[in-house]
Amino acid sequence: MTTSRSPADWGLFLLLSACWASAFVMTKVAVGDLPASVIIPGRLISGAIILWIVMLVRGERLPPFSNRSAWLAILGLGTIGTAAPFYLITVGQKTIDSSLAALLISAAPLFTAGLAHLKFHDEKLTGFKALGLLVGFAGVAVLLGPDALKGLGNANFIAQLLVVGGAFCYAVNSIIARQAPRMGATVLPVGFLTVASIASLPMLALTDWSEVTFTTASVSAVLGLGAISTGLAGIILMYLVARTSATFIALTGYVIPVMTAVLGYFLFRETQSWNALFAFILILSGVWFSQRRVRRKADAG
Repeated sequence: MTTSRSPADWGLFLLLSACWASAFVMTKVAVGDLPASVIIPGRLISGAIILWIVMLVRGERLPPFSNRSAWLAILGLGTIGTAAPFYLITVGQKTIDSSLAALLISAAPLFTAGLAHLKFHDEKLTGFKALGLLVGFAGVAVLLGPDALKGLGNANFIAQLLVVGGAFCYAVNSIIARQAPRMGATVLPVGFLTVASIASLPMLALTDWSEVTFTTASVSAVLGLGAISTGLAGIILMYLVARTSATFIALTGYVIPVMTAVLGYFLFRETQSWNALFAFILILSGVWFSQRRVRRKADAG
């Protein structure tokens, strides 16, 4: 069933985008002192602990192990949707520029739209929606500039495939979240973050601790990643996916670069090139186009 997007839906959409966009800012602070093998488990474990506390305070609990469908969703979201993309993207970014990585990751909405078209009868890929997705992707490409495009197809092809694999995992994550059984607000995020935390523990074992330096700023950034970009974002994601669609949520991949650029300017005085405004217009137009037809169909019905 297709429905129009309410102001509450768009508000949650923007809040989720802001939570994920803030991850780039906090990661920039964290990587100044800590390796990725510490940041990723630290982010997942701290996020899981915080949500465990919230879940227990709310009087909720994880489903029994006899609930097979619930645990399949939890395992899928924790491994394929969380731990796997974190690992693939981190490894890929060791040898390719962050701008190229961001461009490749922004392919996630395109993957999601294709998977949702095959999986759900109410998320069929129409021409109007496809146009919106392509316009949004073009906006991300313009925002990141020609330097990102120059890296496509070079000697770091394997690294590029790893990042694209991470984007595909995010797409699969949206599909799993859409069809997961409904649970308490914190139950599903607690479950999949706990699974992802366990899956990330081998990273700590492979860390060279002699080169790790803990500072107040880096530890605070990791805790922020866990609380905001992982924990709070997980709750909003589960709530929003129950109200809307996988493709709608995937559009955050287009809005996040805009929010990241804004945060970068105010926090680090990072300035964008002249084409940034044009890119922002393309991105926002793409998001609007991709949802406009849904609204018209709902009004007609």
